[in-house]
Amino acid sequence: DVQLQASGGGLVQAGGSLRLSCTFSGFTFDDYSIGWYRQAPGKEREGVSCISSGDGSTYYIDSVQGRFTISSDHAKNTVYLQMNSLKPEDTAVYYCAAARTTYIVTTPRDFGSWGQGTLVTVSS
Repeated sequence: DVQLQASGGGLVQAGGSLRLSCTFSGFTFDDYSIGWYRQAPGKEREGVSCISSGDGSTYYIDSVQGRFTISSDHAKNTVYLQMNSLKPEDTAVYYCAAARTTYIVTTPRDFGSWGQGTLVTVSS
């Protein structure tokens, strides 16, 4: 049974940092790619970042490039999203999701398993 759990959200001032964790079970990371999505109030869900298990390559949307870093710890079955220089527009519920592929994927339908979200609020 594939399960993912996102954690680490909270309230932070603009310019601050948070590290989100996505802990998963029920599958081997070697066969999956993990993505982070977010959904702000009144907005559609958008893909933020993805890390592939094949070669460890990463993807970021333009708005977080240079500020967010995705990484993985295979021993802990955890993927992290380090978020620096946070902006009020980063405020959203953040979700992690797993896709059974070794490639970078960026569309929600590619992800077969989703975890519960964690709320990130950035105050101005």
